[in-house]
Amino acid sequence: MRIILSLLLAASLSLFAQDGGGKKGGGGKGGPPKNLQILTPDNYRAAMQSFTQALGVDCNFCHVQDRSADDKEEKKTARMMLTMTREINAKWTDGKQHVRCYTCHRGAQMPLTDPPDAPKQ
Repeated sequence: MRIILSLLLAASLSLFAQDGGGKKGGGGKGGPPKNLQILTPDNYRAAMQSFTQALGVDCNFCHVQDRSADDKEEKKTARMMLTMTREINAKWTDGKQHVRCYTCHRGAQMPLTDPPDAPKQ
């Protein structure tokens, strides 16, 4: 399991590096990205890597070439989903992150809302 997670992390970092290290749409040479509304300069890289793993997508799923632009609905939806998971996790008193993107997405672009063998209605 650790090997698989390591490979997924390496693949995510590779995609990030191919994308110029997140500098497109960023705040200049090596500066923080522009238009961060929910994530922070300290946590956005880890969050982007987790999205890649949880949804099985690359950067272009939510972003256009100018990473700071809000041109794609997927980016707006991602912000709403981040807000939702934070609100759910805030209700737990142990401070742990109980709900993540992977909780519903399980590697799929759309959340998996029905069990695999559930009858369709």
